[in-house]
Amino acid sequence: MRQFIIGQSKHEFTTHSGLALIGQCIRRYTDLKRRANIVAPMRHGIESGDVVASYIGLLCQGKTDYEAIENFRDNRFFREALGINDVPSEGTLRQRFDDCAKLLLPEVAEATVDFLIKSRAPVSPLSTGHVGLDIDLTTLDNSNSKKEGVSYTYRGYNGYGAMGAYLGIEGWNIGMELREGSDHSQQGFPSFLVRVIDSARRITSQQLLIRLDSAHDAAENLSLLYARRETTNHIIKRNWRRRDTMPLVAQAESEAQWTYPRPGKRVGVFSVMEDVTWEKQIYHVRSVIRVTERTIDKKGQLQLPAYEVDGWWTSLDSKGYDDQTVIALYNDHGTSEQYHSELKTDMDVERLPSGKLDSNALVLQLAAIAYNLLRYQGQRGLMGDVMPMRNPLKRRRIKTVIQELIYLASMVVDSGRRLKLLFSRDCPAYRVFKELYQGLCGLSPAAS
Repeated sequence: MRQFIIGQSKHEFTTHSGLALIGQCIRRYTDLKRRANIVAPMRHGIESGDVVASYIGLLCQGKTDYEAIENFRDNRFFREALGINDVPSEGTLRQRFDDCAKLLLPEVAEATVDFLIKSRAPVSPLSTGHVGLDIDLTTLDNSNSKKEGVSYTYRGYNGYGAMGAYLGIEGWNIGMELREGSDHSQQGFPSFLVRVIDSARRITSQQLLIRLDSAHDAAENLSLLYARRETTNHIIKRNWRRRDTMPLVAQAESEAQWTYPRPGKRVGVFSVMEDVTWEKQIYHVRSVIRVTERTIDKKGQLQLPAYEVDGWWTSLDSKGYDDQTVIALYNDHGTSEQYHSELKTDMDVERLPSGKLDSNALVLQLAAIAYNLLRYQGQRGLMGDVMPMRNPLKRRRIKTVIQELIYLASMVVDSGRRLKLLFSRDCPAYRVFKELYQGLCGLSPAAS
């Protein structure tokens, strides 16, 4: 085996060439930098737009710590790729977020949706033709810290709550909201629900199917959704709230369609219509009920009949969507947990960097737009036949996009007043990267 000679080249290299794609997306499909400079103007020092873009550059590499920016202070490629004049220091980044978080947060939220509209991001419907809108709360573990807003969560640790809304099979993030860990999911939820529905309507004209878990089984939510029934449908998991469900078990005996998955277990499904009242308005709502009876336990031992009752509110018509279809559509709502996981794990957004709640809320919203930027690159570049991938999927994980497109090594060459990125002749992503970048720049495929 040969031994390598270790040395240092005189040429400039970068290990994160994919930031050039991110910078072009920000430039072409958002007005974020200009808006940030308007709402948070600086007479002296680094512009707020440059601070925001710099932090998005960190997030797209899976970095959230403010300290990580120090590695790019003198990095020319980082500046050129993101189209910024100056890279802030750790102190500037922290102070600007602390001082201007409330001013910048609505602008970043608006840019998150604007990007999806201007880029014409593909929004794939479900098999029923609806576009899924999944809204769910996840918790962020920030144990052993004294950060503002960190408190005991339902998961059994100290942290924050993060409410996220995801659109389509691709899982585009169209809303992100940070909450104190002890806040109930329903607290402030109606206003969030209205906001993300309005955002979804700006992105797609197709009928929405809004799916919520049992934490949002509230008459107020049903009232808001029925007011928008012309353009939306919904499925909400029921919360029985100590209600006696044995009458439903008795009703199932005569009305349910029963299946027998295994010996000692049978499942009955049926629908009922119930009245829900909110502010003196009565809504006649379909409720799908599933009763599971077990007479043999998991160890194979006979037992007295044990019953489990689940239910779902839905606006879907029983003539077009039978009970099993409604349950199957709701079960697909579990995919939104994967989107949360990509934010928390792939992008390392679990433990937020600031001690202030408003600053961490801004970080989370910036993570949402970075998530969409990365998802866009994955859907445009890693789904076709140009770059062979491992499995034919409908979307690529954020981790895969970071590994395959962001962390690409190249040589940065300054020639003829132009910067060139020269990739290895063995780089498998070269063709994909070139086509993506030229498309974002509005160049023809033949341009170099």
